[in-house]
Amino acid sequence: MSVTPLAYVPVTHPTPVFRGRIGQDARSGHYAVPRRYHLHLALACADGLRIAVVHSLLALDDVCPVTLLDPVPDCPDGGHCALRPLYEASAHRYTGAALGPVLSDDWSGRIVSTHAPDITRDLARHFGAGRPALYPCGAESETEAVERMCADGIEQAAQRAGSAGGDADERAAALEQLLDSLGSLERWLVGREYLIRDHITAADVELWVTLVQLDTVHRHHLDAAAVQRIADHPTLWAYARRLAAHPAFGTHLDLDGIARRHHAHCRGLEAAGSAVQILDWAAHAARAS
Repeated sequence: MSVTPLAYVPVTHPTPVFRGRIGQDARSGHYAVPRRYHLHLALACADGLRIAVVHSLLALDDVCPVTLLDPVPDCPDGGHCALRPLYEASAHRYTGAALGPVLSDDWSGRIVSTHAPDITRDLARHFGAGRPALYPCGAESETEAVERMCADGIEQAAQRAGSAGGDADERAAALEQLLDSLGSLERWLVGREYLIRDHITAADVELWVTLVQLDTVHRHHLDAAAVQRIADHPTLWAYARRLAAHPAFGTHLDLDGIARRHHAHCRGLEAAGSAVQILDWAAHAARAS
């Protein structure tokens, strides 16, 4: 799947503090042992939601336990107080915010990784034997292309299109970039049930979470006409609706938490698009349950 972007600007996320990886044998340090590792996730956070969906698709409840964090970080520095002991045990005199998501090692009481893409890949690679192939062999470039499109062509473009500051022409260009990305996905999904294979893969998880964020977060800062143009991709939104009805996806939707987290962090202005919901996510989440 190829897309010709206008001018991508990378999404700015906090740089992950910990980038440890789960390895294949004892020499790796963090080798794969069931129930050795522990996930700490806020479902209202896009990365936390991605990991939670992958965790459910792989049916890892008995392999890697999950602790859910409050949707809104409760420390004054913007971190989660519950994660502070893990951060302090993992980095001497750590002074930054204790951010999620976190993959921790119960044997050492320290953090392995706070980098969501590494976490999902390691869970699938080392605990995914006999489970759905979320990262199919030979699909690495396709998966990475979807990740780039979601980050740059949808998330970042939507943020710029709904920005209260900046030039009106820049916001218009960002909206066109967003619509161009959605249009490419719309055409690609015609006649397809899933994005890159004939079964659910990590690319579907990535796109679905991005669409959730687009409708539940970014939409609030766009005007009604822009939201109607975004909604005018029936194949794409039918795909999102279909995945929302899947138990591994819809049951993790914390719509109230997403709203609380958004209002706690957002400094932008609410626009008319806030009243134009694209999907009834609550109904699909209830159906998935």
